[in-house]
Amino acid sequence: MKQSRFRPQPTLKDNDLKGRRVELRPLASSDFEDWSEVRNANVDWLTRWEPTRPPEIPDVINDKNAFSARCNARDRERHLGSGYGFGIFVNGSFSGEINISSIQRGPFQSCYVGYWIDKRNAGNGYTPESLVVLLRFAFEELKLHRIQVAIIPRNFSSQRVAEKLGLRNEGIAQRYLEINGKWEDHVRFAITSEEWEIRAPELIEEWIN
Repeated sequence: MKQSRFRPQPTLKDNDLKGRRVELRPLASSDFEDWSEVRNANVDWLTRWEPTRPPEIPDVINDKNAFSARCNARDRERHLGSGYGFGIFVNGSFSGEINISSIQRGPFQSCYVGYWIDKRNAGNGYTPESLVVLLRFAFEELKLHRIQVAIIPRNFSSQRVAEKLGLRNEGIAQRYLEINGKWEDHVRFAITSEEWEIRAPELIEEWIN
């Protein structure tokens, strides 16, 4: 596939998706048991921040076939360049997810990022470390121009991740997404490639090197 500034093809090296303590990699069907255990242990911790699953949609948390289909869908997104989903692994153990979604090319060159971490590993800095790894990938490999993270205002843990990294607070988007059956306001945080170019040495030194 021809490479251009509108759809650069990532050329990953061994350490591109590793931080000091975390490693990001796409999930595979073989990760189902670990993924299911973590998700089931975090049902109350996570579902209040997530869209409601329609009853006709298979339960990926407890159905291995549905989980495999989810992994295949993420593979197709990577192939198309429309999204990149990664598991967060701490000391080789699955501990959460971080995803690039809704990549828009052309003059926009933008995407959204979402993340979650096992509550048993929360508060250890694994999520901001993972986000810095992902930002480096998005800006330096995918050549995106702008990355946005949208967070429900009362989700203080997720907001702290964005604030720790000094992402720009762009204010409240009212009734932005349907979450757990309710249209919720979201705080929008963003960073552009110009900001990344200035701040990358500091962030990489603090979280990756």
